[in-house]
Amino acid sequence: MFVAPDPGRLRLRNSLRAVVGIGLAVTAAELCGFSLTASITGGLTALLALFTVTDASVRAQRATTALLPVAGFPVLALATCLHGVPLARDAAFLVVVLCGVYARRWGPRGHALGIFAFMSFFVTQFLHAVPAQLPELYAAVALALLAAGTVRFLLWPIERRNPPAAVPPGLPGRGFARPTTRQALQATAACAVALSLGQFFSEDRWYWAVGTTWWIFVNTASRGETLVRGFRRVLGTVIGIVVGLLIAIPLHGAPAPTAALVAVCVFGIFYTAPVSYSWMMLAVTVMAGLLYGLLGVLNPALLVLRLVETGVGAVCAALAVVLVLPVTTHATNDAWIQRALRCVHAATAAAAARLAGSPTADPAPHAAELELLLARVRMALAPLVHPLSPFRDRRARARRVIALLDDCAREVRGLAAVAADPSASHDARLAAACWRVEAAVEALTAPITDLGQDREPAVAATPPPLAEPALAHLHGLERALAELAHPLRSDRPSPLVSAG
Repeated sequence: MFVAPDPGRLRLRNSLRAVVGIGLAVTAAELCGFSLTASITGGLTALLALFTVTDASVRAQRATTALLPVAGFPVLALATCLHGVPLARDAAFLVVVLCGVYARRWGPRGHALGIFAFMSFFVTQFLHAVPAQLPELYAAVALALLAAGTVRFLLWPIERRNPPAAVPPGLPGRGFARPTTRQALQATAACAVALSLGQFFSEDRWYWAVGTTWWIFVNTASRGETLVRGFRRVLGTVIGIVVGLLIAIPLHGAPAPTAALVAVCVFGIFYTAPVSYSWMMLAVTVMAGLLYGLLGVLNPALLVLRLVETGVGAVCAALAVVLVLPVTTHATNDAWIQRALRCVHAATAAAAARLAGSPTADPAPHAAELELLLARVRMALAPLVHPLSPFRDRRARARRVIALLDDCAREVRGLAAVAADPSASHDARLAAACWRVEAAVEALTAPITDLGQDREPAVAATPPPLAEPALAHLHGLERALAELAHPLRSDRPSPLVSAG
């Protein structure tokens, strides 16, 4: 987590901005004299607005942020009005789950609105909100979105200088094979069972089981990914509960130190989310314990119940992906790897064109997109590289693939940096090196037609002089792509995707 690449320190800056935005939202709520329930709602609203809105342009991000109340306000009203009618409340919650997951078919905006709708229902259960509090909750949400938007788009507009890369689209499909349709049915079935079992263990805190199930299904595409995500969520929760016992309980809800530690947790959530789900869940669990301390209900038994409910939710998610329209890990691995390789191809071509004098060619967006694609590759291969995986050979090959793709990303970032330098000049050898990289990608992404005659990428015999940085990066790419041929094209077809 601590050595993961952070180009331009974007993770660091984004995490610090989140602390500022959420802090401003809570401070504004307190200055307006809102209740503790409304202040916490405002803080969580700002967190969601800064965490879930990931559109590919700043203009689209503004529009999505402005649309969040459209999804959240009706759900808040519904949840508070049904608070005392368990059967209707439960049925409504499941409808929100179904619609929230299905909305992901409309890309990042649908994804963000779906999460915000779900969390609006969830927060009312967490805070036990009632209809009389609705005006204050609405005001807190609106104020929080204004505060988060002010920090994000005016005071600290990171995305203006570093345009966000487009989120990689999901895998295609039709009918029940469409990922959003399949996941909507899986998540609804899993949440229905989690809701029932969660209420068996606690009539008051059952929502943690449903919340666990919901978040396990976020950004997963296969059975293996979902199972690994569930394991990591439970692991992070266990560690977070231990930390909570040592930190949150002794505080007894003291406002100042609790607020400071919540800010640390917010930073941890944003900083670790792209690289470690377990560490992110540790931060989430500690933050939840601190908020329970502010509400005056924190005790060791509550933290243990939190762990039980998390386990229930993880088991329900695991059963759903195994029994309800399952998609095996091998159905996704090759697709994401090939997308990453094609992105390497596009970045290399754009860098070569820029160095050749084209004013419009820019490899930076491709380099940023490659980082997102590599995150999806790591997620897709997570079941194979997990320490508990019984497939040792496949685990070794998968780890090798990830390491070599990381090498490719590092070389692409370096190449993009060189291309951005106005003083960089074109070298006649760049065209040949770029052609070799393109040929290497084409060889790796071409279908296997004859196992005995697989094409392996060629690589230049002599590395370029260190004085030629662009050529050095291109040669590094050639080497990494050539070495990828072995784990991707071994003695049997698609070795990384033959595990279910």
